[in-house]
Amino acid sequence: MRIDVLTLFPGMFDAVFGESIIRRAIGSKKVSINLHNIRDYTKDKHKKVDDKPFGGGPGMILGPQPVFDAVESVKKKNRNATVILMSPQGKLFAQAMAHRLSGRKGIIIISGHYEGIDERIRDIVDEEISIGNYILTGGELPAMVVIDTIVRLIPGVLGDSESSKYESFPFGLLEYPQYTRPAIYNKMKVPDILLSGNHRLINLWRRKKSILRTINKRPDLINNIRQLEIKDTTR
Repeated sequence: MRIDVLTLFPGMFDAVFGESIIRRAIGSKKVSINLHNIRDYTKDKHKKVDDKPFGGGPGMILGPQPVFDAVESVKKKNRNATVILMSPQGKLFAQAMAHRLSGRKGIIIISGHYEGIDERIRDIVDEEISIGNYILTGGELPAMVVIDTIVRLIPGVLGDSESSKYESFPFGLLEYPQYTRPAIYNKMKVPDILLSGNHRLINLWRRKKSILRTINKRPDLINNIRQLEIKDTTR
């Protein structure tokens, strides 16, 4: 997969993309991530990319010309890419969306900044994505969240192919409780079922705990779960 990010602050991405899973994914050529400074595409001699909004109002608006030209230029190398705008007006990002996007060959992400963007930029956008109902300074942090979530779903990126399968959210549930050695720590003991070696009962226990944890901590997610069957047969 090729991912291109259009941003006014490409340096913000260095630490995130230079560490951990994303760094390994880039190194193994599972994904190519390219950063493009929107200022490099402006025709203004002072490298200006924003201006005051027509009709008045606070703040500055990211103009259309540099963004249009940047997308056009990047698409020459990332043909048929899905153009995504990080925006509070977008659909709320969720794991199902990440799975869908992880199957794309190419993605172009526009990270807005300032007070907003010129409305005409939306004419070249395929999808708008929001990561939550709160205000951030720009689209850079949301872009990092989306990229991290997508990259880990690309086949071969995670060392264990089962890792992403059993994490929170793929089935609409939070992850079940996890334990590791020692079996007893500060008089706190690992549940006997996990030490039994009976994988059928272990899976039932994990399913039950996932459901109960979701009900207690994120009841809003229950609406996404279908045909729930809670059978207390694991104790």
